[in-house]
Amino acid sequence: MEENTEDVKVLEAQIESLRDEIAGLKRQQQENSKDLTLHFSGHMQDALSCMFGLKGAGGREEVLSRLREEVEELAEDLQRQTQMNGITLNSCTTQTLQSSGRKLVQQICISGYYSELEFQVEFRLSEVKDGQTSERTISCLNVVMDACDLQSFGSFLSGVEESRDFLLFFRTLRAFADRCDDRRKTFQHFQAKYPSVVSLPEGCRSEVMTLHHPELPGCVLLVHWSVEVTREGGVTPKIDLLTKIPEEALQLFPSQAVGGAAEAFQSLLRLLGPEAAVESIIRAITLQPNV
Repeated sequence: MEENTEDVKVLEAQIESLRDEIAGLKRQQQENSKDLTLHFSGHMQDALSCMFGLKGAGGREEVLSRLREEVEELAEDLQRQTQMNGITLNSCTTQTLQSSGRKLVQQICISGYYSELEFQVEFRLSEVKDGQTSERTISCLNVVMDACDLQSFGSFLSGVEESRDFLLFFRTLRAFADRCDDRRKTFQHFQAKYPSVVSLPEGCRSEVMTLHHPELPGCVLLVHWSVEVTREGGVTPKIDLLTKIPEEALQLFPSQAVGGAAEAFQSLLRLLGPEAAVESIIRAITLQPNV
């Protein structure tokens, strides 16, 4: 009997502890709800107040109807923005780290993509109010890029994280992706036009296109097309012609002609531009030996 009494007391104590914990969580939820509504205005604030049981303007149906209209307008604005700059946002999450009368600190994470380059930007936004004015600062910026062709992007990302320059990041991201798209389209064009000569061993988004004549096995020219990014955000394509010729074949060609192929290609680049220069090299490879 005494053992049962002790068990009951333990259970009652556990139940009371759970009640206290639930009450604390409810208070915290109410505070978070109030804090959330303070950062919105208009229909959004009314809707959140209504959803969380706080004081709001109008009935529930009216408030939710106005909210739907506002969400549709925001979606249209976002779509127009995407059409203008090409950047698509997949998600945006916000976590309140500190909230007081004067200071608000939030952890914000934004993910999206431009062309085929995916990115995730995470930063801490602090807002300090002083009377009628407020000051916002950004800290702890972290940028993650999901792509394999970013060897030259690392130094630039480090600089952006130090300077916290969002505009520079997105401007450089667009320029870098556009130059990569130019390379991809050029490679695909020549592969379709000269399938017996052009191959892309690592895919159309790689930096290398190989050129070889079917009747000259082992003789390969490599077009190496990289996109370099400086720490300051400058984006520059760099195109080189590399030769891969066996020793036996070298005996059939003048050494000066083979050795000067890279220099001649650079001259063509300056005179004709990338596409015309590459096509000139491809046409030279496809010529018959006695022509």
